[in-house]
Parts: sequence; structure tokens; C-alpha cells
Amino acid sequence: MTKLIRSVIIVAGGSGIRMQSQTPKQFMLLLGKPLLMHTINCFTKAYNDIRIVLVLPSDHFETWKQLCKEFSFEVPLEIIAGGYTRFQSVRNGLAQIRNDELVAVHDGARPIVSTEVIKKAFECAKANGSGVAAVPLKESIREGSQANSKARDRRNFYLIQTPQVFKSEILISAFLQEEKDTFTDEASVVESMGQSIMLSEGDYRNIKVTTAEDIIVAEALMMEKN
Repeated sequence: MTKLIRSVIIVAGGSGIRMQSQTPKQFMLLLGKPLLMHTINCFTKAYNDIRIVLVLPSDHFETWKQLCKEFSFEVPLEIIAGGYTRFQSVRNGLAQIRNDELVAVHDGARPIVSTEVIKKAFECAKANGSGVAAVPLKESIREGSQANSKARDRRNFYLIQTPQVFKSEILISAFLQEEKDTFTDEASVVESMGQSIMLSEGDYRNIKVTTAEDIIVAEALMMEKN
């Protein structure tokens, strides 16, 4: 029986602009360790044999190398140069993936994703072709403009997270098409090819660190978890 190969493409091309910091957010310290290292460790905890493809801007390679040395971070992974957009970065990462794998794409700035969320997404993709982490919308929602809007039933909406896991042949094929402005994540790229998307159970604590306030929240959630 052929061994199932699981891979994850971790996209880490963020800057520190919204953090009001000179340090790219993936390198900012979270409980004393670079945020990106926490993210990578989430996947090695879920599967100790997972293949990790890290997509970074090429001018961040040396910084990452120095941080790995400073923090004695020795998780084996492949580093690939990112593109100008997320779509291009994921496509670059997919060049390292074969057609017989389950492959996840995950935001480098989601450092608290749980083992349960990761495994559920992979199992969902194994059974259905895709497994996209999502949580039901909790807030009320309106559609339209500030001056003209209508209430919508929040029970029909989900907040989409990562990881987003697919059978590799599906994702590779989808990323052969031309990039479009409507592509906001991997699910939207795959869906545009006529493939249905299966949602898997996400977690409200699986936040994406974007602003300085998110660092505070992320550290609080990690301390609670530990």
C-alpha cells in the first residue's frame, strides 16, 4: 500500500506595515519566539512526517536563516521564493508538489491552528477532494452599501480560514489558469474550475495575526492553551 504523502505550503509574505513595525509580521516575537516558527510547529505536531514548503520573499531568506540559527530551529523544510501576489506565491510552492499528495495551504500568520483543525481538514480532503477550515459567522450581516443595505441570514455564511487542503492534482490543475482579481484564497481558485468545496471544522481561536492588537490576543490564547 502506497504511503499517503501530506504536504503543507506555508505562505509567509507579510510585511510589518499594519503592525506599524519594520519587522515583517511573520518574524515578530510571540511568547519569545518568531511567529512563523510557532506556525510551522503546529503542523509538525499534527503529523511528524509532513512535508513543509515555506514560501518567503527572496529578500527574507537571510533573515530567516539567521533566526533559525539564533533560536536553534531545525525543522526540515524547503524554502521557495514567493511571487508578487498570494496566487503567484502558492503557484511557486506547488511547483514542489507531486500529483499524488494531499496538500494544505496555510497562512504563515496563523500560529495557533490546532492539531484537530489540521487533521480534520486533511481527512475531509482525503474523503472529498477538499477540506477548507471554516467557522459559522457569529455577527449579524448586511449586504450593500452604507446608504443602501439589506439584512442577510448569517446562518448561510461562514468565515473561511486556513489550512485549506486539497488533493494535489486538483490544486495543481486549478493554479494553471490565469490569475483573477476574484481569487482571494485557494478555495476560490479551485471553485472557479467547477470543483465543489467541502468545508471542515475550523476554530474561532485560529486567528490571523495582522495588527499589533492581534499579537496580544494570540499570546493570551497561547498561554491559555498551554
